[in-house]
Amino acid sequence: MRSRSRDSLVALLATAIFTSSIQSVAYAGVISTEEYLTAIDRDATLARIDVVLAREEVRSRLERYGVDPVAANERIAALTDQELALLATELENLPVGGSLLGVVGIVFIVLLILELVGVIDIFKKI
Repeated sequence: MRSRSRDSLVALLATAIFTSSIQSVAYAGVISTEEYLTAIDRDATLARIDVVLAREEVRSRLERYGVDPVAANERIAALTDQELALLATELENLPVGGSLLGVVGIVFIVLLILELVGVIDIFKKI
């Protein structure tokens, strides 16, 4: 009986030692205030752009031009901070109410950025 409890204790300790070695190490670092604010600004800018691209008329226009909305969202996420700021500014300067000219302008800007990034070659076909 004594050896049984001893074997159980050994097995329990071996399991505890094995599982404690599996845990990953977490690294922490200090970031500057500027890096933090840049990350927050980028997230806010992406959210503003996503709101516009989530509209049904914009999505249908993009699909009509052969741009997959999922791919467009991925490419917009890959843009630099300056390109995102430019796109967000252009989207905010469009007239409220979603006129046809505004939608065409949004689609043109998105297509232009996708063309510059190298995702699509729509302007070379024209």
